[in-house]
Amino acid sequence: MEAKEKLKKLRSQVDVLTLTATPIPRTLHLSLLGIRDISNLETPPPDRLAIETRIVRFDPQLIRHAILREMNREGQIYFVHNRVHDIEEVANKLRKIVPEAKLAIVHGQMSERELERGMLRFVRREVDILLATTIIESGLDIPNANTMFINEADHYGLADLHQLRGRVGRYKNRAYCYLLLDGSKQVPARRPGA
Repeated sequence: MEAKEKLKKLRSQVDVLTLTATPIPRTLHLSLLGIRDISNLETPPPDRLAIETRIVRFDPQLIRHAILREMNREGQIYFVHNRVHDIEEVANKLRKIVPEAKLAIVHGQMSERELERGMLRFVRREVDILLATTIIESGLDIPNANTMFINEADHYGLADLHQLRGRVGRYKNRAYCYLLLDGSKQVPARRPGA
């Protein structure tokens, strides 16, 4: 933002091109009012497949099947749970569902060293599942991670879900994102053709 303002001061007439994966609300609002132009790049990079996104209840069988499918193609899994106080409980559930999977936990309340160690273990493919808070939301580009579960997805905003989902599907493999709802929540019916 500061750099854009400096560029504008250099010349009285200057065009500024800003590229972003997710436009900030102010920019989006200005474009909707017609004050700013906005364009969408809708063509994915070559060999990139669309992310298959599903809204489902927390189902241990479905979770096991999806994790084993990813492990069988030598991929890795993100499992997002955005509450630190019970993240260990979720880890224990996952260990029971898929005991053959290696799991690491990362969140923002860890020391820098612990956080780095957990992330490096995932990057080095020493673990299959990275159980994390939304700390993974930006900046991670791990082509081998192509399945994501977002626990209690109804507690997130649309922009958060979109940003998180963007952590998978960064390579040529089909990516999957499961938006998990509590078993007692209503799963929206799928519209024909949707």
